Amino acid sequence: MKKALAIVTLFMITGQLFAQKVKLNSEKMNTSKEHYTFPLSEKVTRQKVSFKNRYGITLSGDLYLPKNAGTKKFAALAISGPFGAVKQQSSGLYANIMAERGFAVVAFDPSYTGESGGEPRNLASPEINTEDFSAAVDFLGSQKNVDRNKIGIIGICGFGGFALNATAVDKRVKAVAATSLYDMTRVMSKGYNDAVTPEQRTKTLEALGQQRWKDAENGKPADGPRNLPETLKGDEPQFVKEYFDYYRTPRGFQANSVNSNGAWLITNPLSFMNMPILTYVKEISPRPMLLIAGEKAHSRYFSEDIYKVANEPKELIIIPDAVHVDLYDKVNIIPFDKLENFFTANLK
Repeated sequence: MKKALAIVTLFMITGQLFAQKVKLNSEKMNTSKEHYTFPLSEKVTRQKVSFKNRYGITLSGDLYLPKNAGTKKFAALAISGPFGAVKQQSSGLYANIMAERGFAVVAFDPSYTGESGGEPRNLASPEINTEDFSAAVDFLGSQKNVDRNKIGIIGICGFGGFALNATAVDKRVKAVAATSLYDMTRVMSKGYNDAVTPEQRTKTLEALGQQRWKDAENGKPADGPRNLPETLKGDEPQFVKEYFDYYRTPRGFQANSVNSNGAWLITNPLSFMNMPILTYVKEISPRPMLLIAGEKAHSRYFSEDIYKVANEPKELIIIPDAVHVDLYDKVNIIPFDKLENFFTANLK
């Protein structure tokens, strides 16, 4: 059963296949759940906020504002991602820098993860995580210092896909950007580069069905293997080493992050395998879309494929030599000037 489940998501694969040899230096790791993986800019303020989504789940966020703003009404951004991360990681870093550049920004933990509500824990849902973005738009548009006609969203990694999906259905969103885009429904149902065969998919679904019997008998859903191993043995695929270098080292470790410190439920892939999220991506138009991907990112094809099918106005930027996780936190590589110009031009 575990072998069948392993094809549906990267983090299940890594959790099952890799032995423990290169030890994590826990002495250097900040294990506080309050820890931010980046310094707060002296030019912005950060305030803890909360708001409910349409399913009644309370989401936890951080609101970043430029200092000394007075009574100005800001253009605003909602940011989340990567898939399995929390607001003290990449989304908060993006929010911090975009607030420096004059935007009101909320970075939030998705439902069932981090400091947000929802039971059981460590669950993801293409529908609910799409709704999380619209709930963040609700929140921003209710702030006295935000112009509700000037709201955009940024999604990172798997939340790039949810950001596009939310924009397609939520016409209040005026512009959308996705960095290191992942279509989680595509990769879970079809595997990387759509390599999963119908027979493999059937076996995986059969195994997930058997797991549901066990969960029902036990009265609760079972956790899968760790999303990333405690240690690496050294011969893993390069992109796995890159994920490890972010989530499992002082660079990006955050105790509340599923990828840093936990596991998704075994049955987590079920809804992803039956609910393609980007069916209506063409309906983002005439609102603008910006896609940003690393030249050497294993995920690059997701951005390129969406770019091919999306309607204008759209733009695809490929960052030379960058890998997937470079766009998580490397501020000298992430094109913040482009993001600022894109939203300044389109949130007006």
